[in-house]
Amino acid sequence: MAAPGALLVMGVSGSGKSTVGALLACELGWTFYDADDFHPEENRMKMRKGIPLNDQDRIPWLCNLHDILLRDVATGQHVVLACSALKKVYRDILMRGKDGAPRKCAEPGKEEKLAEVKLLVVHLSGSFEVISERLLQRKGHFMPPELLQSQFDILEPPSAPENFIQISVDKNLSEIIATILKVKMKC
Repeated sequence: MAAPGALLVMGVSGSGKSTVGALLACELGWTFYDADDFHPEENRMKMRKGIPLNDQDRIPWLCNLHDILLRDVATGQHVVLACSALKKVYRDILMRGKDGAPRKCAEPGKEEKLAEVKLLVVHLSGSFEVISERLLQRKGHFMPPELLQSQFDILEPPSAPENFIQISVDKNLSEIIATILKVKMKC
């Protein structure tokens, strides 16, 4: 497999995606994006009210993230994206766009080619109890702890043939970063 142009740090809210993603991007010298920064205000309001997002809420958001990844990778930038990406179909959208097939990108005067973002998926996993405790300690985030169960309910952990690693949130940050860097070097 070709080296990934992007790393996706995924997991339920409170798993440490943003912290791990930012540290990893800093370590690698890559661009970092926190998917939460790209949620439309309607999604944020819905979550603040304790209403879980559905596919209709998430898909336009994921398509926007795909476009950002595609743009950056196409210009030679490497990216770390922190995004819940709880379902396989969501990760597929991040790689291939809404229709699940690689997008056709053509530059003027050039042959049309299929564009797909190569991702290494880093799944930060932990028990409901551990992550729930983390959420209760977090201040100022629009995602209330009451929605955590809805995230665990829809979670589809990555599996073959996805290019992924799973890391327990019980490890300390330096162990998590070292494990990701070790795996990334093998890609």
